[in-house]
Amino acid sequence: MPDISRRTFVRGLAATPMAPYIPFKAPESIPAAVTAVVPAPETVALNWLEGKPGTNVGSTWGVPWPKGAVPADSPFSLAAADGAAVPVQSWPIGYWPDGSLKWSAHALPADAPVSGSYTLSRSAGVAGTSAVAVTELRETVTVDTGVVVVTIGRRGSALIRSITRGGTEIAGNLELVSLRQTAIENDDERRGSREKLTGSIKKVTVEQRGPVRAVVRIEGDHRRRGKSWLPFIVRLYFYAGAEHVRVVHTFLFDSEGQKEFIAGLGVRVGVPMRDQLYDRHVRLSGDGDGLLREAVKGITGLRRDPGATVRAAQIAGEKLADPATWDQRVTTRLQYIPAWGDYTLSQLSSSGYTIQKRTRTGYGWVGVDAGQRAAGFGYVGGVSGGLGFGMRDFWQKYPAQLDIRGADTDRATATIWMWSPDAGPMDTRFYHDGMGQDTYPEQLEGLNITYEDYEPGFGTPYGVARTTELMFFALAATPPAERLAALARTVVAPPQVVAPPAHLAASGAFGGLFSPVDRSTPARAKVEDRLDFLFDYYRDQTEQRHWYGFWNYGDVMHTPDVDRHVWRYDVGGYAWDNSELSPDLWLWFAYLRSGRADIFRFAEAMTRHTGEVDVYHLGKWAGLGTRHGVQHWADSAKQQRISTAVYRRIFYFLTADERVGDLMHELVDSDRTFLALDPLRKIRTEPYTPDPHALSIGLGTDWSGLAAAWLTEWERRGPKAAVAEKKLLATMRTIGRMPNGFVTGSGLYDIDTGEFAVAEKVVSVSHLSAMFGQVEICAELIGLVDLPEFEKAWLQYCRLFNATRAEQTAECGAHFGTLILKQGHSRLTAYAAARLGDATLAARAWTEFTATDGYTDASPWQTTHLTGPVVLNTVDEAPWVDTNTTALYGLAAIQNLALAASALP
Repeated sequence: MPDISRRTFVRGLAATPMAPYIPFKAPESIPAAVTAVVPAPETVALNWLEGKPGTNVGSTWGVPWPKGAVPADSPFSLAAADGAAVPVQSWPIGYWPDGSLKWSAHALPADAPVSGSYTLSRSAGVAGTSAVAVTELRETVTVDTGVVVVTIGRRGSALIRSITRGGTEIAGNLELVSLRQTAIENDDERRGSREKLTGSIKKVTVEQRGPVRAVVRIEGDHRRRGKSWLPFIVRLYFYAGAEHVRVVHTFLFDSEGQKEFIAGLGVRVGVPMRDQLYDRHVRLSGDGDGLLREAVKGITGLRRDPGATVRAAQIAGEKLADPATWDQRVTTRLQYIPAWGDYTLSQLSSSGYTIQKRTRTGYGWVGVDAGQRAAGFGYVGGVSGGLGFGMRDFWQKYPAQLDIRGADTDRATATIWMWSPDAGPMDTRFYHDGMGQDTYPEQLEGLNITYEDYEPGFGTPYGVARTTELMFFALAATPPAERLAALARTVVAPPQVVAPPAHLAASGAFGGLFSPVDRSTPARAKVEDRLDFLFDYYRDQTEQRHWYGFWNYGDVMHTPDVDRHVWRYDVGGYAWDNSELSPDLWLWFAYLRSGRADIFRFAEAMTRHTGEVDVYHLGKWAGLGTRHGVQHWADSAKQQRISTAVYRRIFYFLTADERVGDLMHELVDSDRTFLALDPLRKIRTEPYTPDPHALSIGLGTDWSGLAAAWLTEWERRGPKAAVAEKKLLATMRTIGRMPNGFVTGSGLYDIDTGEFAVAEKVVSVSHLSAMFGQVEICAELIGLVDLPEFEKAWLQYCRLFNATRAEQTAECGAHFGTLILKQGHSRLTAYAAARLGDATLAARAWTEFTATDGYTDASPWQTTHLTGPVVLNTVDEAPWVDTNTTALYGLAAIQNLALAASALP
């Protein structure tokens, strides 16, 4: 890599005085993942996350590259396992400060042959036989995938005006619908007055135009008679050769949750019905590959038999022969066979769904069947074409529902309800009356008993969000059952291309803090087995404890109640975890080193949840997240440590997901939230008025959250990259000039300059400061930016947190007090050992990991099988496991193995 001067990294800050430049020289014993510039490979082997899929609907993925090794404008090509060239679209999503490519994103077309693996090469690729074409007009945007043509409205309620295939309209008038209930009049019935609102388009933006992948972003809100609520952001995804549209739907909750309730939230689309009633079909997926297969007018099971060939054709969804060729005892009585126009599949819990049908509005429903977990996929259409539609995480995010209406008319409608109208209103009210906690002293007393940081008016969902993924397939005819089952599986788990752990680690991605799974020694194998045990336990607890539901899916609980044999779902701050002590990072680092699909999907669900539900996106607290609690928005501690972009970065760079990119961009200006909310308001003893030029900001959880957002915006070259770079580098530089660096604890921050004021030599250390992504962000920054004073300050903190009081006092003027979470902080010691080439520190790190607090050899490392009547449901319990300890053990184990494996006893 060419030598890059320090001036390159601090452009825009020339007027600010700087310390003399002293380059940091790493000892030779430092692991390559931490220090070395690794040559970029010419090729990268790629695989499917869950193995070769049965259906290719296109895929988008990210690939990292070593610092300084790949020019930003490098071309790429893709080849299948047999060497055949495959079209690929490539674009940069992250840069190193020297301008070289850090992350590239790639898209595979839907019409490419499905290969078990692919090879990505740094060379010019081939053009495909089909390509996405985007045409922008004043009133519409039209996207042609080569198979379907989709017309998108720029105004009105129809997000998609039509989907045609081969000149035939398959679907149209796709719109968002919601039901608003203004009161819960009777808590027993949970019913009040309801009104229907329809989505209204405000803005349409073409974000990507092909040739392999196109993305259209639509913004708006729900309206009726001048009223508006529930702002939305919808992205439509198209791939060359695709017969489907992928829809990523996000809504923002702009109600206090006390007077207005969502009684239904869905996406509705019309489907022209051109065929004879007996040639029209309905399909609904159930458990696994289970499929309900029915015709609108069934000719099976009748008293008179039309003939075996006719019956077989209808079951297969094929066009029936002319009724004149049937048994005429059936043909002459077709008018007396009911036409079933309406179907509903309701998934009102994670463990049960029901299917009903009726002939039409005003007539009774007939029960069809029931099951446990529907795949969330349906089809309505006929032999001349029809629409497949589905919702991902259907049963996991219950109550959900699929409706088909009017299949016996000229135009059916299909509705995917993300919140089922049959479930009753979404109750977002706070769960208690405050219990007299009107003053700060009373609230602190409450914190001391239930661990809930309550404050009147703070337990509001106003500004939270939720994202749901949908798919719509424009099909030329009713597909065979096997084809529909394959489409349902695609909705459940969209095929995802991934780079292998070895390449991810060799690139130095995410600070070089992980290495591929290695069981080469008994000591390593023991740590690896325990990491597997912990993940498997949380995966199984999610199932056994039913951690599902619209607002809950993706999160885990904080702490168990060993007496009741439950997790403390109803005890203040011990309930939903809301990213406390970084389980998000534990999961993502566990995936990066293992490539395990189940870990990826678990981490993906958590990223979707914690980035949307646990963070405010509207209102005065936009940019802040909510601390752990009984409800995801209940706690009054609204903090950067929950909203931090460090929890979203890994998923974004692995998938190039635009919505998660939005979430991180939202946080660039979140330093201004310190003007809106004083995080220390309950414990201050002196008057305090926020000063934008002297804001008291913690150097731990506060700064690391800001730094993560600034770093991400800078390396993505986002719209605010210059501001982000300025503030990031200014804070790093001014932290480095503090006499005690990070040990100082907090500093006075100027929003305009991005600088911290000169601080006195004080000691203020918290066990939480580094446990919300600061370790990971500092490792990335030190690998990116050559600021020796900043690295010195961080290494000081890393060396001294678990050091003796005498060592702390000798260097900082006072000891750090009584600290906990030593096991979690062992990774700081390991990082210092790696940067400094200090074998003594490396050995100390493993001692801290194995023999201080947290999980040790003395921990049981097993579960207990419990059945009724001790518990409600059969569970495998490990009462010694809690999420704080698990997340820190996982991160410490992973990072210590990457940084100090040679010192592992």
